[in-house]
Amino acid sequence: MGKRDTHLVWDWNGTLLDDFEAVIGATNAAFAEIGLESITAERYRDVYCMPIPVFYERLMGRLPTDAEWLVMDETFQRHYVERRVGCGLTEGVEELLTQWVLAGRSQSLLSMYEHEQLVPVVRDYGIHQHFVRVDGRTGPSGGTKAVHMERHLAALAKEGRIAPAHTVVIGDAVDDALAAAHVGARAVLYTGGSHSRKSLEAAGVPVVDSLAEAVDLAQSLAR
Repeated sequence: MGKRDTHLVWDWNGTLLDDFEAVIGATNAAFAEIGLESITAERYRDVYCMPIPVFYERLMGRLPTDAEWLVMDETFQRHYVERRVGCGLTEGVEELLTQWVLAGRSQSLLSMYEHEQLVPVVRDYGIHQHFVRVDGRTGPSGGTKAVHMERHLAALAKEGRIAPAHTVVIGDAVDDALAAAHVGARAVLYTGGSHSRKSLEAAGVPVVDSLAEAVDLAQSLAR
């Protein structure tokens, strides 16, 4: 199989959607709700991880209680939705997605954003037609992407579209690389989202500063 057979699985938040400012704002709103101090963007990127309760543990020095988690999660989601409407796609996204399809290749989208919210949002940004499948998180928030990636690729394989060995995941989080490894795919991580470069490099996969670089690398990784 050659370059034309490479399938991309794109992440949404922090990758295709340039929403980091919305995320940090919603995070600080959630912290304020239970009396915690705000954090800086630099601090966020240095300690961010999945699942989110463990990320909060790193910042709080302990896991949030069940009651705190419910309050923080609800507050984050509410404030994020308010802020997300002002966010745009990452620079160059439309062109990258279009050119990938024109070259005869396939791509899909998998996000930890709740599925019923994700699908109309992607449609609103006018890029849904570029994906053979769009999947968001099902079930409660606070988990990791691996099980969702497994289901996503299984659905694509059932449709006869892709094989994990010829798939590259492009995302902004170490969790994207872990999810890719879980299903036997490759990964490229982008520095424009949730993690610092140092944190991403610890994942042991290629790290890039632009999505154009990520796509270029993807063409040579999955053959």
